Amino acid sequence: MDYFNNLSYIISHLFLMLYIYLFIPHGHNKLTSCLICFSSFLILSGADILKLNIFPGSDVCYFFVTLFQIFVTQSTGPLIAAHGNSKILFIGLSASNYTIIGSVTASILYIYTENIPLSLVGNFAVHTAILLILYKSIRNIWNNQYENDNNREWWELCLIPSIFYCTFSCFAFFPYPLQEDPHNIPGILCLMITMLVSYVVVLHYIESDSKRQDIYWKNILFESYIKSLEAQYELVEESEKNIRILRHDIRHYISMIEHLLDEKNYDEIRKIIAHISNTSEENKVVKYCDNLIINSIISKMQEQAQALGITASLDLEIPRKTLVDNYELAAVIANLFENAMICVKNYEKEKRYIDIKIRHTRDHLLIQAKNECREKLVFDPATKLPKSQKGKNHGLGMQSILAFSEKIDGAIDCYLEKNVFHMILFAKF
Repeated sequence: MDYFNNLSYIISHLFLMLYIYLFIPHGHNKLTSCLICFSSFLILSGADILKLNIFPGSDVCYFFVTLFQIFVTQSTGPLIAAHGNSKILFIGLSASNYTIIGSVTASILYIYTENIPLSLVGNFAVHTAILLILYKSIRNIWNNQYENDNNREWWELCLIPSIFYCTFSCFAFFPYPLQEDPHNIPGILCLMITMLVSYVVVLHYIESDSKRQDIYWKNILFESYIKSLEAQYELVEESEKNIRILRHDIRHYISMIEHLLDEKNYDEIRKIIAHISNTSEENKVVKYCDNLIINSIISKMQEQAQALGITASLDLEIPRKTLVDNYELAAVIANLFENAMICVKNYEKEKRYIDIKIRHTRDHLLIQAKNECREKLVFDPATKLPKSQKGKNHGLGMQSILAFSEKIDGAIDCYLEKNVFHMILFAKF
């Protein structure tokens, strides 16, 4: 029995599952996640017995068992993850690369020392050292990307660990194992360093790019907020001007009313009172909620809706101080409003409507929106949100809403019923 390879593989599988457990955000409690990882560890170790001990000389067995082990490894991540996506696949592939470094290190030590205990200790030490380095250098970056960067898919980035894994396999295992062809050792060492540096650099670049995008969208929102404040300021100025005129003219209206009272011309008196009332109502500054930022954004969106002949029914109860980020909440409302306007703007007048209801209390946040929708919607099976049919750079509004919902641990649901699109977001604080 090949004790060295058996023990070396067991150590690698142990650290493989540990890496997956530490780097993937869990969708279950810790005990369940541990049981899933431990089960995968047992399956991988059992498969090693098959290819190393029962059929040690069979290339066919080695090939198919290795494929099976790859499948088990890459299935473990989605099983314990909160949300399965391309980022989970990236971590699973990266875990395989990380552990293959330890295995190769053990083989190199064994080639030069022919000391099994020393080689296995070296295997364990290298795995531990690299895991600690990666844990401290990229784990927080990775978690931030997983939680906050929902608009980015990582399918292309998955090519990086895939290519590294194939290259490692060609250097260290196929067609000849490293023990039979030690001339590849310098190249493998350079490849190991290159891979580790690549991971750190790529993830730091992605983090920097995400921050730039975040700043860009915040600037867009700030610009919209400033324009809304300017529009409100102009509206207030115009209202104050008209109210001053009304105050100046009120004594004339009073004189007219007194004269008409003497003549008992009550119909004309009612017309004058109605005129004064209408003038006051027209110059009233509309306040949709107590939150200044939300109120400003809503005012701007309402202005756009009125220009398109869209009736917006708004029922908002949002306090001045919210339990979520004001600008992020404003962006969610603006995205909902904008998506609904785009959807209904070409319908008949009676179908151009938007209903938005928001309740924000100390206990929860509830957002409900509905509008007419005659288009055939395709819902993403993973997110349950409608997918844009307009191309790559569309549909970001709904993705932004989803990101906000996940950030506050909310639940979001969308459905189409009798040509009416409904969106509900609920979060309990």
